[in-house]
Amino acid sequence: MHDLNTIYEVLKKDSRLVNPEGELLKNIVYEKAIKMDVALLRLLYSEEVTRKMFFTIIDGVAVFDKVKFGWLIDSKDFLPDSYTIFRNKIMLTDNNHQSVSGSPDIVLSFPYKDCLLEGGQTKEDEERTEIYYNEILGKDSIDTLLAPKTFVNAVRYSKEGGKQALDFNFDDNLVIKGNNLLAINSVKTRYKNRIKMIYIDIPYNTKNDSFRYNDNFNHSTWLVFMKNRLEIAKELLKSDGIIFVQSDDNEHAYLKVLMDEIFGRERYINTITIEAKASSGASGGGEDKRLKKNVEFILCYAMDEFDRFNDCFNAIPLEDFLQMQKLQKKNFHYTTVYTDLGTKEYFETIKDGAGQDMVLYKHTGYKTKSVSKLSEEEGISELDVYKKYYDRVCTTENAQTSIRTRVLEATDSQDTMYSCEYIPVSGRNKGQKTTIYFVGPKKRLISWFKNVCVKEQDEIFKKEKIGSHWSGMNWNNIAREGNVKLDNGKKPEDLLRRIIEISTDKNDIVMDFFGGSGTTAATAHKLGRKYITVDQMDYTEELIVTRLKNVIDGDQSGISKAIDWQGGGSFVYCELANNSQLIIDEIKNCKESRLMEIYKELEDSDFISYRVDIDQFKQEISQFRELNEDDKRRLLISVIDKNTLYINYADIDDLEYKIDNNTKAFNDSFYLKGEQ
Repeated sequence: MHDLNTIYEVLKKDSRLVNPEGELLKNIVYEKAIKMDVALLRLLYSEEVTRKMFFTIIDGVAVFDKVKFGWLIDSKDFLPDSYTIFRNKIMLTDNNHQSVSGSPDIVLSFPYKDCLLEGGQTKEDEERTEIYYNEILGKDSIDTLLAPKTFVNAVRYSKEGGKQALDFNFDDNLVIKGNNLLAINSVKTRYKNRIKMIYIDIPYNTKNDSFRYNDNFNHSTWLVFMKNRLEIAKELLKSDGIIFVQSDDNEHAYLKVLMDEIFGRERYINTITIEAKASSGASGGGEDKRLKKNVEFILCYAMDEFDRFNDCFNAIPLEDFLQMQKLQKKNFHYTTVYTDLGTKEYFETIKDGAGQDMVLYKHTGYKTKSVSKLSEEEGISELDVYKKYYDRVCTTENAQTSIRTRVLEATDSQDTMYSCEYIPVSGRNKGQKTTIYFVGPKKRLISWFKNVCVKEQDEIFKKEKIGSHWSGMNWNNIAREGNVKLDNGKKPEDLLRRIIEISTDKNDIVMDFFGGSGTTAATAHKLGRKYITVDQMDYTEELIVTRLKNVIDGDQSGISKAIDWQGGGSFVYCELANNSQLIIDEIKNCKESRLMEIYKELEDSDFISYRVDIDQFKQEISQFRELNEDDKRRLLISVIDKNTLYINYADIDDLEYKIDNNTKAFNDSFYLKGEQ
């Protein structure tokens, strides 16, 4: 490998390329080389090591290999501790790793993993050429970009309305408006290893969704965009936490590989397939070559100590369940009803085959009759028997040999029920005291129908434990849920209810940093979970805040009626404090005549990027005047250093920002000042 120290010493001979401390300025070296600076070329040609490396003699003429020199400067090895940020370039390359255009022999060079995408979109229809920050080459500035930010406009909402929030505690729910990468980095200060469940409905990277960054390398950009956020999500999860990431088939396979890398393949739990719409109404025309899309996917990964999902069931109308059983030719004669509940009576304690104490009880008076027998005696249908005795119905099945041996000769009566307590030596309940119920000389095990049956509004439902294929959710009425409207990507509260109930308990913290219309937050609020949600879009207040205020006031849409939601609770809303983002917003929205004034103001502004040659910027004002309006706005936004988008918490006392004392108090409370 080339001697970098020798190259450094050669370059330092040009005083223009070093700072007062004698350190090379990488960005200046790069700029001079790209511009074929005469003095730099003479210097490089005068030294043997750089002459041999970067010059080729053609017909007696020395030709400088600008591409090779640029690759060296852009590599991780060249000044790895430099303060200067350089993005790793994504480009089309040939087999010799040279940049090509229009060649039939090209490959896509995936971005290096030390890249970071800030992702600053604020409108669904907004397109942006994304900047790739390099975490190694620009470590100091990357730390600045991802440093905790200042929160402003903090308001605590409750049934009494909104009131300025002066503090924050772990019982508060939180809604943040601002860039989600920077927001979740800020949240990490307080919530690292505290989040029980994260659900995100991510940009699907299709022409119809909101992921519009860097169209030239859209797929690669999307992967880096997601990688940055998932890595932080992993840090936020508790040791028994779990994450659900929803997507369609456009990036699903790549997302699985990415999550395997970040969370580990051993932490993969399931891929849940959701029926999002009926195929007859699915998107896509019937005349093309593709099947119509009517499903989406949720990838589920768990942390080290995640045990198992909470019980979660699908409710099936009993009529449908019985019809399915008949179609499967199930025998209903083993479905019984306990017509006299009686009392429990101690029987005896014995040893089982493994030497464990086994306590047997006799339930005297627990008389049983089959559903078919009761139907005949009472002159009603079997369905009506289920409805009449819904709380006393059970089914029986043959016991395993090991279980039959353990219950011994406890009963010889067909119509008396017994229970047996024992400690299994294997299986799901290994080591835990377990009760089984059985009946009759064949010792048929009892599965309690009443434990999987629910009566709602005088209707009977059979409840079946869910699997990884989810259907039956109503997608037709989600536009009305929460009394807010989101044109694309709104999900039903019933979906989030299922996810939240199987993975969390009351007061656990749920997070969604692609907040959208606030479905996750609204559902978590109704289910008694704490939540954090983030969204950077302009409509965050209009949608999420409005929806959560409706929830507090007792909104009856979504899952409200099913869980008897009556309202209540509170949440805190705040925003990342804009800095140069204010200038960007002004550039986007001001009159054209104001753009020239902004150009002049940026000349001496701290917001201008280090990449910009200030002297040249000042000299080219006449050319700026000749640009059309859109190009003027585009150029002004491009020269702003995106590290300055928001105000860092560390700078909250800077008089330039004029942060008031109440806002400082809220931030000090949020960042646990004095408590760490």
